[in-house]
Amino acid sequence: MNKIWQAIIKLVDAQQIIHEGGFYLILFVIFAETGLFFGFFLPGDYLLFLAGLFVATHKINTDIITLVIGTIIAATAGNFVGYYFGYKTGPLLFKKEDSLFFKKKYIRMAEVYYNKQGSFALIMGRFIPIVRTFAPIIAGVVKLSLRRFTVYNILGAVLWVASLTLLGYFLGKEFEKQVNDYLTYIIVGFIIITSFPLIWSFVKAKYKSAS
Repeated sequence: MNKIWQAIIKLVDAQQIIHEGGFYLILFVIFAETGLFFGFFLPGDYLLFLAGLFVATHKINTDIITLVIGTIIAATAGNFVGYYFGYKTGPLLFKKEDSLFFKKKYIRMAEVYYNKQGSFALIMGRFIPIVRTFAPIIAGVVKLSLRRFTVYNILGAVLWVASLTLLGYFLGKEFEKQVNDYLTYIIVGFIIITSFPLIWSFVKAKYKSAS
């Protein structure tokens, strides 16, 4: 069990992913987080941000255009897999027993968000951990038309990937020395910022259930 947890910790360490796996492992992680229900724990947001940052500071051997296009394709393909999975499994997914890599509460969370936002959840949900993994699955469960799903899927992938990778890239270009000196603080700050929507949703849900 300790070996399993060590493997998981390594997998969610964005710096480890970039240093050890490089460009192709980044693509796989983005695909898995946005398309496979067990990928909810993967660090999509700050992996994209760090990837852009590391391209700018020459810590990863690729260029920013290749990174952006590649990760957009991975994020789009991931959502298609999630949609197909939800389309095929339907309501049976809500009867699945909880396990280490699957929690029904995450499906419910994405369902509530999707019902509130509609198809727009496929765009804004990209910026919310867990929701971005399960929103396309919910879209498949409710049988959203493939044409409409495709539009929101591609648009969401472009906005999510481009905003985070380019933010990291331009920050790295402008403040390369400071980035190298304060990388740990930047990562911690970014994790807190990107986790805020999820924390806020959790607090609101707890408040409603208590009232």
